[in-house]
Amino acid sequence: MNAPSHPGRASRADSRSDAAATIFDRVEELKLLRDRVAQRRSFLLHGCAGVGKTLLLGTVLPEFQDILYSGSNATPQALYRNLAELLLSTAHPVFTSACPKGTASLQAKSAVSLKGLLRQALLNSKYLVVVDHLMRPSQALAASIRELMLNWSVPVIAVARSAHMEDVGFVLPLYPDRRDKVVLRNFDTDVATEFAATCAQREALHAENLTQFLERVVEYSAGNPGAMLNMIRLAREPRYLHANQIKIAPLYIDYKIATVSA
Repeated sequence: MNAPSHPGRASRADSRSDAAATIFDRVEELKLLRDRVAQRRSFLLHGCAGVGKTLLLGTVLPEFQDILYSGSNATPQALYRNLAELLLSTAHPVFTSACPKGTASLQAKSAVSLKGLLRQALLNSKYLVVVDHLMRPSQALAASIRELMLNWSVPVIAVARSAHMEDVGFVLPLYPDRRDKVVLRNFDTDVATEFAATCAQREALHAENLTQFLERVVEYSAGNPGAMLNMIRLAREPRYLHANQIKIAPLYIDYKIATVSA
């Protein structure tokens, strides 16, 4: 355990529990998310791909009631259908009444009909909506999120890779103030080094140049936990091992190509 000068690490053992084995050194971030969700107010959660936004939300959100999490939101119709399915699954009276045959009835409804039912169910309700994986959302999707927030009085947590226009797009004006934004950052070098060593141990990764490989992993990833874990898992493949040495350069090239192609 590190010295108390690092307040976010005082309970690091909790981050290593079996219940949350992939969460590492995020005590402060988890507390912040819990506090923000408890306030039931809209905010933008952003951080680069692989930093752990969805992972941390998946830990915090089940602790609260009346949360509607939508993980795929390419269009307004997709968002509305996701929310409708969630409400139907919780036996919300608006949807149980309107969908006597359950999912079959829901699937038969038009987007306009679903929107009307959602408005009836959500208007001035206690629900909080989480819209994850925003990537260059369209103006139409942004308008739907705006309608949730402003016309239906539903707080919305939007989740994106950055707080810049290229990722959040037309949603950005809905979160104009700094206090409306929460950033999740990569690990600093010390924490990233420990995280990489822990991942290598969990993945049972062994090689004569393991120390050198993990140093490169920390450097190449800039402390991004998802990137580190992916490279460490990639190193287990036989094609990157020769004479008990990890072939670092070919592995990193292949990893970057796969990342760009994804």
